Amino acid sequence: MSRIADLNDDGLRALLGKVRSDYEAFCARGLKLDMTRGKPAPEQLDLANELLAWPGNRDHFTEAGEDARNYGGLQGLPEARALFSSMLGAPAERIVVGDNSSLAIMHDCVVWALLKGVPGSTAPWSRATAPAFICPVPGYDRHFAICEEFGIRMLPVPMTGQGPDMDAVEALAADPAVKGMWCVPKYSNPSGEVYSDEAAARLAAMKTGAPDFRLFWDNAYAVHHLTERRHEIADILDLCEKAGNPDRAFVFASTSKVTLAGGGLAFFASSAANVRWYLARASKRTIGPDKLNQIRHVRFLRDEAGLLRHMDAHRALLAPKFDAVVNALETHLDGTGVAKWTRPEGGYFISVDVADGTARQVVALARDVGLALTPAGATWPHGRDPNDSNLRLAPTFPPLRDVRDASEGIAICILLAAIEKHVAARAEVA
Repeated sequence: MSRIADLNDDGLRALLGKVRSDYEAFCARGLKLDMTRGKPAPEQLDLANELLAWPGNRDHFTEAGEDARNYGGLQGLPEARALFSSMLGAPAERIVVGDNSSLAIMHDCVVWALLKGVPGSTAPWSRATAPAFICPVPGYDRHFAICEEFGIRMLPVPMTGQGPDMDAVEALAADPAVKGMWCVPKYSNPSGEVYSDEAAARLAAMKTGAPDFRLFWDNAYAVHHLTERRHEIADILDLCEKAGNPDRAFVFASTSKVTLAGGGLAFFASSAANVRWYLARASKRTIGPDKLNQIRHVRFLRDEAGLLRHMDAHRALLAPKFDAVVNALETHLDGTGVAKWTRPEGGYFISVDVADGTARQVVALARDVGLALTPAGATWPHGRDPNDSNLRLAPTFPPLRDVRDASEGIAICILLAAIEKHVAARAEVA
């Protein structure tokens, strides 16, 4: 298809008529499809159904012979910490295994830092003048929601395809009021990009105005590959230690999209000092995690090879859905110049940049034909995308046939919104 901007007025009006007809035909199909959130599909959850049958005839004792039904074990079972050590890039003694939500652990770390400070703090973060976080964009809306909840200023920096714009990050980090930075280093939400070794090294070594600056390293998609290539990222804890900033990184992860979304394990990993700090705070709010669930996961996944085999089964279910989205975008939009999109090799999302000023219109058009999309602006702090151009597509949950249908409808909506904008702009000039 020709670039929209290159068409003459007659050609643009003719294309508008055709795409409107396509849109009306899609609307007449009466579909009700949801592409709003990156949830595992029922078929993915079925892969871990064996967890539901436990304990069966198995015992409830840990490898050390302790009764997992009882209180205690705040740091988590040694065997669970060992199983996920490679995924987290940390030795077992510097890992904490919590209950199901890594978001809850991130939330607690922010709250505790605001109230108590962190190792290296001279005062709680809340006593700083207008504390701030660096926020790569497009980014994860729930990270931004935590900052918004507690009045933390958010400073957006663009992603480059290999991580955040490090020149911008380093400039912002020099401000003593900047206390932290959100990072999704592998298969970023929503762009799918992987932080380069250079970006990770600069994050570990950069000069910060705040001596207690923290990287909130949310490695949510550490083992969530969509191709046979298993991308690796630099060991941020090792890099920070070598750079003389051993306490800089808080590492988070979970099995929410590995086993059961509401019944998984969440993890915190960091320096020895940060782990002591975390456990001291956590000991005031809990007497220990669900150790039975930790035993379930160890016996189900067994070892790192078992974890990787399990994620290969996830990939077999998910890769065709991501292919369906990309194929629809290519079929309807290639060559038009109205959008560009990512082709992620892992993670849970596809990021689409549409014509400036049209993302909200695309979401509205989609809603009117029965397609629910993540609100435009969700990938920016406070839900305000200054260009109104980014969309986050979540193809994981619906069945493949629904993903195909929804992707076709989304592409039509993107094209229609862009053409209507061009027509309106030309009418103003005339």
